[in-house]
Amino acid sequence: MDAASPSAAPGTSPSGQTPFRRGLRRLRRNRVAMASWWILVALYAAAVLADALAPYHFDDDRRDLTAHPPTQIHLVDREGRWHWPFVYATRPTLGPYHRRQFIEDRSIRYPLRLLARGQRYRLLGLVSSDRHMIGVEAPARLYLLGADSRGRDLFSRLLYGARVSLSIGLVGVFISFVIGLFVGGLAGYFGGWVDDLLMRVCEMIMMIPSFYLLLALRAAFPPELSSVQVYLLIVIIMAFIGWAGLARVVRGLAFSLREREFIVAARAAGRSHVGIIVSHLLPNTASYAIVAATLSVPGYILGEAALSLLGLGIQDPHASWGNLLSEAMAIAQVRLHPWVLWPGAFIFIAVMAYNFLGDGLRDAFDPRMEAVRR
Repeated sequence: MDAASPSAAPGTSPSGQTPFRRGLRRLRRNRVAMASWWILVALYAAAVLADALAPYHFDDDRRDLTAHPPTQIHLVDREGRWHWPFVYATRPTLGPYHRRQFIEDRSIRYPLRLLARGQRYRLLGLVSSDRHMIGVEAPARLYLLGADSRGRDLFSRLLYGARVSLSIGLVGVFISFVIGLFVGGLAGYFGGWVDDLLMRVCEMIMMIPSFYLLLALRAAFPPELSSVQVYLLIVIIMAFIGWAGLARVVRGLAFSLREREFIVAARAAGRSHVGIIVSHLLPNTASYAIVAATLSVPGYILGEAALSLLGLGIQDPHASWGNLLSEAMAIAQVRLHPWVLWPGAFIFIAVMAYNFLGDGLRDAFDPRMEAVRR
């Protein structure tokens, strides 16, 4: 049978593949985008399983071990014998120029333990356990990436902080894109005064300097708010700022689609306007919306990090990558304790992974890119 015969399924290529399958195949061939995808999967999995992966709770401090450098993991003891990886307990002392140093007590070895017992937690809010992926017995401490100014394990706090810094992008994008898609769909479908009114509202919101609005609204929060309440309000503010640009683009796409045959047929069949917008119009903007959503998440991550870095976001003792990076604002801290820059490295990795993945999705699913390839 001729591949171009009328019996071919609509929306498929001559080879029988839908545009989605063709885009997915192109995405899989993009090694940078796929590597970024797996990096993000690993980061989100670590955030979800932070209770089990982190050796300590995010607020488990040791004031006598403040600014402890990354713990040295040994394989050979002082007699030259090989062992399972182990660490030594350390004690603080003053070195030359009164600089704080930590001396290892090499008399006792503390082997690393897999599934070590520690503070009890509820995994995913369901399963109660006290097992952690890795740990050591007290009085030794395992600081894989060093400790902060209160002797808290930076690796553990990075895992817990990922829950805030990574989830705020997904939640904020979901809220803003639901609003932007619906407002843009209404404006493009109805046109006329509805279009004029909604687009003027979008333009007014887009004229507001987003970061300064964030600072102003955050400063207006009551001081007694908890970190969870601050988190929710920051998400709402950032979503309120972010939907207008998407609505304008979706409006243009909907305007070009509203007179297509399938829309006219749906009207003739008696479908409601809202039903046509939700069932027929907006799904045809999905390829752009997915790409735009992926590229928008880094903005939310950086916005939260900036607020927390300035002390206006998530507050200590709760962790986010932004407030963890606040200790790096002092040059002396960076020079003496360079491990305080690890939160910035994680922010950079997450933002770049989202950008590379968004570029890959655009190349794979954007109909205009497919036309250029043809």
